[in-house]
Amino acid sequence: MAKTNEDQFKNVISHAKEYGFVFQSSEIYDGLSAVYDYGQLGAELKNNIKTYWWKSMVQMHENIVGIDSAIFMHPKVWKASGHVDGFNDPMIDNKDSKKRYRADQLLEDKIERYKKDGKTNKAEELQAAMDDALQNEDLPQLKALIEQHEIACPVSGTRNWTEVRQFNLMFSTQFGAMAEGSDAVYLRPETAQGIFVNFLNVQKSGRMKIPFGIAQIGKAFRNEVIARQFIMRMREFEQMEMQFFVRPGEDGKWFEYWKAERLKWHKALGTSPEKYRFHDHVKLAHYANAATDIEFEFPFGFKEVEGIHSRTDFDLKQHEAFSGKKMQYFDNDLNEDGKPFGNYVPYVIETSIGLDRMFLLTMIQAYEEQDLSDGEKQDSRTVLHLHPCLAPIKAAILPLTKKDGLPEKAREIMDMLKFDHNLTYEEKDSIGKRYRRMDAIGTPFCITIDHQSLEDNTVTIRHRDSMEQERVAIVDLPKIIGDKVSWKNLLS
Repeated sequence: MAKTNEDQFKNVISHAKEYGFVFQSSEIYDGLSAVYDYGQLGAELKNNIKTYWWKSMVQMHENIVGIDSAIFMHPKVWKASGHVDGFNDPMIDNKDSKKRYRADQLLEDKIERYKKDGKTNKAEELQAAMDDALQNEDLPQLKALIEQHEIACPVSGTRNWTEVRQFNLMFSTQFGAMAEGSDAVYLRPETAQGIFVNFLNVQKSGRMKIPFGIAQIGKAFRNEVIARQFIMRMREFEQMEMQFFVRPGEDGKWFEYWKAERLKWHKALGTSPEKYRFHDHVKLAHYANAATDIEFEFPFGFKEVEGIHSRTDFDLKQHEAFSGKKMQYFDNDLNEDGKPFGNYVPYVIETSIGLDRMFLLTMIQAYEEQDLSDGEKQDSRTVLHLHPCLAPIKAAILPLTKKDGLPEKAREIMDMLKFDHNLTYEEKDSIGKRYRRMDAIGTPFCITIDHQSLEDNTVTIRHRDSMEQERVAIVDLPKIIGDKVSWKNLLS
């Protein structure tokens, strides 16, 4: 019986826990909703995704630099950015289950069900009505749509709903003895503002010329009410963002440039092109004049992985107004009239990718259950077809037996390669079982040391995806592995 998309997703979640990629946070205390820990292999894969992004953004662009700003920021930052007054989601409560839901997500789920049931017209009709209500911030209309389409609470099964209300998503906390007294301090809901408030610091200290970008990877926090779809929607998550500062009037050109560049970054990993699509925003954020999402087809439908936004000069002008400090750039390049462009507040193009979503995308895309049965012999394997650059472990060192000097020879090879690559050493179980374990965690190479290795300094190297084996000289291993896992393969 063929597996459904839902089965596949459940299997990926189970696989992630079984092999040390992702665990429920505080699991021994029954967990914390929408919070997850990355295990020993998950941390490696996550770091490799971060490295790929950082290298492609900072190392490969002469005019982009990276920073690491603090999670805590002055309360006025969030007033200026609009988060204090406008960072809200339309929420609705079920009176029987006492559960709270995002109204737009309840409607989106209904739209997906209509599509699955072949009711395309109903889906399109509801989508248009919901978009209109969100555009006009018509909360009563959102509730009317929920009632009209008979949407029930997933927990209680009843349709006993409250009115739709706006709910601020920021976590607030106390910060020592603050001079501001009553002002709350927030955990940042995004990393972008740390870049904007450092715009002049970076520009002046780095002698940066427009156009230039500032990149950052960091934690952000949102009080998401709906915990679902594993690590898709979490309260503590990580973002990889880049703000690209351009001349006013050139924002359209750079918006199109970064749309194309970012899609190329995703496709370089070997993901099927048809799995990606652009989705233009119907309702633009208060700071944007253009916005699109790069969406990936997860087992539960197309969902946003990365956003590209043309933020105009909103952020820098807001911080200029609230701080009283000028956030302008003096451009002494000459315009068409032969005069300097002079002082102006730059426009900004933002690329923002959710690291956790990218992690989930990578796991789903790589996961495969293969039937290897041959006639009467039943066999199968679960394999993660991770790009070699992203694989947590690059090679497994496997002595055929625990005796006859094979472990000692294996350790010599381990010592030779470990300075350049993350390796694992295993001598327990049959060689076949060890191969299967390495397939399951995405290790591209298995290096088997046998008795012949002691005679002629050769080993058997097994390739994960093809399962083909070849005899190679030990002295050639650094080049064989190095060529396959080199970042050049992705960045070029």
